Amino acid sequence: MTRPITVGVDGSPESLAAVAWAGREAVRRELPLRLVHAWETADAGEHAPGARDALREAASGLAERHPHLTVATDLLDAAPVASLVAEAADAELLALGSRGHGAIVGFLLGSVGQQVTAESGRPVVLVRADDRAEHEAAGREIVVGQQGGPDDSGAALEFAFETARARGAAVRAVRAWSLPALYTFSPGSLKLLDEAGGLEPYEKKALDEALRPWRERFPDVPVTEHVEIGSAGEVLLSAAARAQLMVVGRRAHRSAVGSRIGSVAHAVMHHAPCPVAVVPPS
Repeated sequence: MTRPITVGVDGSPESLAAVAWAGREAVRRELPLRLVHAWETADAGEHAPGARDALREAASGLAERHPHLTVATDLLDAAPVASLVAEAADAELLALGSRGHGAIVGFLLGSVGQQVTAESGRPVVLVRADDRAEHEAAGREIVVGQQGGPDDSGAALEFAFETARARGAAVRAVRAWSLPALYTFSPGSLKLLDEAGGLEPYEKKALDEALRPWRERFPDVPVTEHVEIGSAGEVLLSAAARAQLMVVGRRAHRSAVGSRIGSVAHAVMHHAPCPVAVVPPS
């Protein structure tokens, strides 16, 4: 079954930017597009006309830009988080608008977007209101974070390579590392480091091993390996200037206040200047 690209629409500039991004991506991947609006209110009759107008406006704009694109729309009278997570389950990816980024902080994505991103079993792409197609210009890369062993970032790497192939773009795989505390060294880890020639060569070898199966599967996708000392969030954001899309894995966990996302994904989601894809583990 062909999975559509699905977009959460509410009529805001952010969601319309997500619609525009998703329309271009659907054309590249030759997939249908699905626009949904979810709400939960005691007076559905009062809310529905505005929701229909938002969907109609979004679909009309897509028809003008991509006349051959298949577009479906749907109103979902249910809790937004649960509805969007359910919609994502049947989609290739879910695109959502993001409120932007800034130095002050924190929860600029909005509670619904954060919860959906944390709970979705499919990739979620967050798009800024000021996003333009120039992000996708030639020369810009798909930047993807890699950490841990070969399998730890497999889902994010697969998404990055698939997206790069669809766009004719290159992949920049980023692995950040830091100096560990002395007490964390064991005889086994010291032996591995010695065999690799030191910490940085060890990290480069780990990235090369993680990329090997994806290079073999996508031989036509150019790859740059980027290994740098520093915190993962800072190193990824430093690479964002050349990115048309940033891809990060997700390590969500439950807490007393609901699902939360790891610090690296959180930093990139709120501060990267380009669209960000958050990919759950496979």
